[in-house]
Amino acid sequence: MKNKFYLLIVLLSLFLGSCAKWTALQNTRDYEYKYEAAKSLYAEGKYGQASMYFAEVLAIMKGTANAEESLYLAGMSNFRNKDYDAASQYFKKYYQVYPKGLYVEYARYYCGLSLYNMTPDPRLDQQSTFEAIKEFQEFLDYYPYTSIKESTQEMIYALQDKLVEKEYLSAKLYYDLGTYTMNCAYGGSNYEACVVTAQNALRDFPFAKPERREELSIMVLRAKYLLAEQSIDIKRVLRYRDCIDEYYSFVNDFPESRYVKEAEKIMSKSTDYVTKHASKDEVVE
Repeated sequence: MKNKFYLLIVLLSLFLGSCAKWTALQNTRDYEYKYEAAKSLYAEGKYGQASMYFAEVLAIMKGTANAEESLYLAGMSNFRNKDYDAASQYFKKYYQVYPKGLYVEYARYYCGLSLYNMTPDPRLDQQSTFEAIKEFQEFLDYYPYTSIKESTQEMIYALQDKLVEKEYLSAKLYYDLGTYTMNCAYGGSNYEACVVTAQNALRDFPFAKPERREELSIMVLRAKYLLAEQSIDIKRVLRYRDCIDEYYSFVNDFPESRYVKEAEKIMSKSTDYVTKHASKDEVVE
C-alpha cells in the first residue's frame, strides 16, 4: 500500500513539474530557447505542440540564421500533425522566400503532398486536386531526376483519375436526369449536357484509365441516341447520323467492348431511321 502511495506521489510530482515546465516555456520571451524547445518537441513526435511554438518564433527569427530552418520545420510539424492546410502554406512560403534554400526540394514535394492529402471525394469541389497536380508537376519540372519521381507521377495519375471520376459522375447525373427539364432553365437538355461533359472529359484527360474512357464513350453514344429520339422531326435525321458517326468512333476505340452489341443496336436503329427519312430533305441545324 505504501509503495502505491509513493508511486502516486512521484507521478504527481512529475506531472506538476511537466506542467510548470510548459507554463514557463509558454511565458518565456527567450525565443532562442523556445525555438530549441520546439525542435526537441518535434524530435519527440509531439508535432502539435511543436507547430504551436514554431509559429510563435517565426516572426522573431526572421532575418536570423535559424529563420530558414524554423519555417521549414513549421511546415513539417504541421504536416506530421495532419494539419495539411497549414503545412501547404508554410511549405509554399518556404520555397518562395528561399528558392535556393537547403530544404527547397523537400518543401516543394511536401507542399504537393499536403494538398494531395486534402483532396476530397470526387463528388465535391476539386480545387485542391488541381493545386496538388500543379505543385507536383512543378516539383518534377524543377527536379526531373529526383529519386521520388516515380511515386510522384503515380500520385499525379491518381489525382487525374479523381478529376475524371468527377466529370464521369457529372455526365452520369445529366444522363440519369434524362427528360427532366426543371434543371434546364436556360434551354438545352440533360442529354446534350451529358454529351458535352463526357466529351470534355475524354478530351481533357487522354490518359484516363481505359475502363473509364469506355464508360464515358458509351455514355456519349447512348445520350446522343436518346437525344435523337426525343428531338423534333426536322432535327432527327441529323442527330441519328451523329449517332452513326459516334458508333464508328466507339467500336474503333473499343472493338472488344462489352457494350458492342448495345452499340450495334443503336447503329441499326439510327441507320433505319436515316434510310427512311433522309430523302425528305427535312434536316436543319
